[in-house]
Amino acid sequence: MKNLLFTLLLIAACQWSMAQEYRVYKAPTFREEWSKPSDYPDRVILNFGEDPSSQANVTWRTDTSIEKAFAEIAVADGAPKFWRNAQTMEAKTELLDATAVEVANVKAHFHSVSFRDLKPGTIYAYRVGDGESWTEWIQFSTASNDKESPFAFLYVGDTQNYILELWSRLIREGYRKAPDAKFIIHAGDLVNVAHRETEWHEWFTAGGFIHSMVPSVVTPGNHEYRSISELDGEGADRRLSVQWKPQFTLPENGPENITALDETVYYMDYQNTRIIVLNSNVLQAEQIPWLEKVLSENPQKWTIVTYHHPLFSASEGRENTRLREAWKPLFDKYQVDLALQGHDHSYARGRVSPEDNVLDGVNARDKTGTVYVVSVSGGKMYGLKKNAWNDYEAERDRAAENTQLFQVINIEGDKLSFESYTAIGELYDAFDLEKQADGTNKFIERKSEAVEEKRFSNTIPYEDPLPENLKTILLSNYPGHEITRVSARREGEILHFNVRLEKDGERKEISIDEEGNISE
Repeated sequence: MKNLLFTLLLIAACQWSMAQEYRVYKAPTFREEWSKPSDYPDRVILNFGEDPSSQANVTWRTDTSIEKAFAEIAVADGAPKFWRNAQTMEAKTELLDATAVEVANVKAHFHSVSFRDLKPGTIYAYRVGDGESWTEWIQFSTASNDKESPFAFLYVGDTQNYILELWSRLIREGYRKAPDAKFIIHAGDLVNVAHRETEWHEWFTAGGFIHSMVPSVVTPGNHEYRSISELDGEGADRRLSVQWKPQFTLPENGPENITALDETVYYMDYQNTRIIVLNSNVLQAEQIPWLEKVLSENPQKWTIVTYHHPLFSASEGRENTRLREAWKPLFDKYQVDLALQGHDHSYARGRVSPEDNVLDGVNARDKTGTVYVVSVSGGKMYGLKKNAWNDYEAERDRAAENTQLFQVINIEGDKLSFESYTAIGELYDAFDLEKQADGTNKFIERKSEAVEEKRFSNTIPYEDPLPENLKTILLSNYPGHEITRVSARREGEILHFNVRLEKDGERKEISIDEEGNISE
């Protein structure tokens, strides 16, 4: 009897200890009013036009009481009254009425101004407002008319989850590491739920002044597409985020007469580099004629493409075979240098061989065709593909799990330098491309300069840990199953664990509390 009493007391003590010491994450909540517009400009964002040496666009938001808005722009100067030379321009105003969309529930005016005939290689200052209320003066620089002048830019993969909580530190560290970056490429999935207003507000708040100073080059991911059943009925087709077109002002040089691709497929020429933005979500084949034209008529030394779904997947079970078959032949034919991708919530960097390994003093194995990169900047993480890229005609050179990353790309004449960094500024990956006379690239591997590769096994656990006694109970009740996901929550003083079990390709989602009670 004493032994039984002792055992019961020990179990009770362990359960009390577990409840007291187990750390359950307290996610922030955002009140709906937090994301509502006011009469003061917010969500100020800069985008380049087709020619970044002379074109830039600014977009901002107010409530609908502001019916007329303006932007002022001047060449910046060290003297504080540079504004004496400013030009005032009336904005185009667009109504977004998404009050009928449940997750949006917003009505706002978006204002935009396209600055044209700017001077190359010049620092400008601008401000936006209604003529009485104005933002601060915000500075940016145009591209140089010297094509070989060095420049850098940032590239980030999926933001999507924990945007204000975790992406904010990543993008701010990116800005700290590369304060002179000329623009930022966002490779899709900026938010998790396409039309959710609070998530877009998180994205703009996390980036803060960076969005208004460093132009964004954005492409939509699959999470920027979602059906709106309350407007279109159940089973309706997915549609682009209702916020996308009002809040960005992007080049309108994509495929003609395909409205669904407007401001999601476009290109810009930044000095000696052509940046091509593709939409991997819809009408993939319809983009091919336009893509071939833009590639075949490309006068620039470097060619970089960006889109969301990887041609070579980083994570398990996320094949994009049809997309690879559609686009890769053009990348090969026109010697695309770099493909910047997202979607897989892990990191992978690899390359394909050039079509023609002509020896001209450079060893054939040191040459490369397109370098493909998949990266993730937000806090949602997936596992890597188990056999790397062994079943592709490509070689994966570097990979990571469970790590937030941003990339800095520097281009100077015949050299492109790529560096990937963690959210705390550690160098994680690096390589150089040197352009050869025949248009191929000499590949210089630099990953030896970086920290060790990161995996779920050697980083802070991503999944919540399941106590061993509960693991034993579960596996005895579900023999042959594997625990693949655990999420802890607290209800009052009791800990509960949502657990995913898998066996022979089948999944079960169950819940178990700290006392061992199971519910499916």
